[in-house]
Amino acid sequence: MAEWRPKAAGLERVLGSGALFSTAYGNVGSSIYYALGLVAVFALGMTPVVFLIAGLIFVCTAATYTEATTMYPEAGGSSSFARRAFNEFWSFFAAWGQMLNYIITVAISAFFVPHYLGVFWEPLGESPADIVAGILVVAVLVVVNVVGVKESAGLNVFLALADFLTQVLLVVVGMVLVFSPDTLTANVDFGTYPELSDFLIAIPVGMVAYTGIETISNMAEEARDYGRTIPRGMGAVVAAVVAIYAFLPAVALSAMPVVDGETQLAQSKEEGGYADDPILGVVANIDLGPLQGAAEIYVGLLAATILFIATNAGLLGVSRLTYSMGQHRQLPERLRALHPRYRTPYVAIAVFGLVACLTILPGQAEFLGTIYAFGAMLSFTIAHLAVVKLRVSHPDQPRPWKGPGNLRVAGRSIPLYAVLGGLGTGIAFVVVNVLNLATLIAGTVWLAVGVGSYVLYRRRQGLSLTQTTKVVMPQPAVEHEVEYQSVLVAFEDGRYAEEAVATAVKLAARRRRGVHVLVTITVPANLPIDAAMPDQEARAQQAIDAARVRGGRRVTGHWEKVRAGEAGRRIVDEAHAIQARAIVMALPPKRTGTSVFGRTLETVLAERPCRVIIDSSRGTAARAA
Repeated sequence: MAEWRPKAAGLERVLGSGALFSTAYGNVGSSIYYALGLVAVFALGMTPVVFLIAGLIFVCTAATYTEATTMYPEAGGSSSFARRAFNEFWSFFAAWGQMLNYIITVAISAFFVPHYLGVFWEPLGESPADIVAGILVVAVLVVVNVVGVKESAGLNVFLALADFLTQVLLVVVGMVLVFSPDTLTANVDFGTYPELSDFLIAIPVGMVAYTGIETISNMAEEARDYGRTIPRGMGAVVAAVVAIYAFLPAVALSAMPVVDGETQLAQSKEEGGYADDPILGVVANIDLGPLQGAAEIYVGLLAATILFIATNAGLLGVSRLTYSMGQHRQLPERLRALHPRYRTPYVAIAVFGLVACLTILPGQAEFLGTIYAFGAMLSFTIAHLAVVKLRVSHPDQPRPWKGPGNLRVAGRSIPLYAVLGGLGTGIAFVVVNVLNLATLIAGTVWLAVGVGSYVLYRRRQGLSLTQTTKVVMPQPAVEHEVEYQSVLVAFEDGRYAEEAVATAVKLAARRRRGVHVLVTITVPANLPIDAAMPDQEARAQQAIDAARVRGGRRVTGHWEKVRAGEAGRRIVDEAHAIQARAIVMALPPKRTGTSVFGRTLETVLAERPCRVIIDSSRGTAARAA
């Protein structure tokens, strides 16, 4: 039976600045493990300068995303901004660029996993083993995402923290042991190594270091007090990442200097270099004495794990973006179809996972970097233009955050960061296409396929190319008594107490009321609120079915996903929504060091929207009735 949701139900705004930062940095921080080598291939001794320029563009882009996201705190990033500023066609154009970013994130992260695992078995760091292993990583994660196995929130936060601290430690140790301004100066013979064209193309490639900026924007619907938490979270991520990239390239090129136009940082494993595992190269070329071997193993294992998680995050991004595009009728319904058992968008995951594998197949990391730059620069440029357009077309729209540096033009306040950022990303987009023919061809084919599919699909549906048309989700019918003066029974995470249901049914029989069962499912902070959790969903549905068997036709129910600590608030809101006269809850399981009632029940008792009845039995995991 389909789950029922009240009309007022939506995503719980529970994420603070810390949660936004830790989740976003877990995605953004992974890029350092491949970006350093990719940029060095083109920029050689100018690599630190490239990262500084890319960092300035990134700061402007982050400001643009912050302003637009706080204006419209909804998932979608540049696609959402373009919809508001222009029309549905440009929203699709931005979304299709985002899709390319996600696919390349999947491919490039998976491709570099075996290179870091080469610290355990050297052949993994070379072709063809790296290609085969990279494709295998994607294939495994495609299956995992279709089945809907959830990640461990605690593990992801721990790894993100370990990742950041490791990078900081490398910078500190490197600055003490190997950093040399004289070496950095000697590394550069601009115009010869690197050549001007290589230096210019390195700048958009350097933006791969800042992959993941869409992450915070896509969590906007779940951000608490978004006018403050989003700017703080975005600012913390930008500060942390830019600080690392301001120093680590200098340390790397001090440890692996350019000699006769060559550096180990830009050479493949077959050539004796570390372009495919640059952070491992930094560790290998810093004399750590007796800790050397252990440090290399630690960095290799940590990097492989972080990149594995980043690959999975890319696939999650593909699935969410595809579903969103399908809802706005930008892609055929078939692509966003949900698996009949696992309730995950399996077609999209499989199709775009296959595309990622095909991009890995040539084994060309440089190509992956330039094609990522194509999609990223396209999306970022549209985002900048959208913010400028919104300043002109919607000057009175509330803007909880506006960055410094605004210019008055014809009575309108124009953000300089959007103008400068748009010029930077727009020029970078042109450069990467003009100076790299393979990128121009591949990018043009990608856009042609996307736009052609969009036009054909919209025409077949009889829809305008520019008008926003969102799929209307049908609302299941609900008994009248559940909407008016009902008895609410609340359970957490699939736990079921038959005595609580029996109490509610007796009360309903005396008062001629219906009984509605609400089961809350706690979703870890690192997962989207609508993430597939088949085991938990099945247990919740089993609890509802068991209540129906016990109470008969007058019992209805639905399950709903919430963040940790928000179940009590959701129960109170539900009681208000259905005008419940009573809430029946069972005592939570006993836990050492916690109160008798637990946080959820204490919240309900504190709010007390109506009579609260506590059943002394403690619920057990639901079983199928």
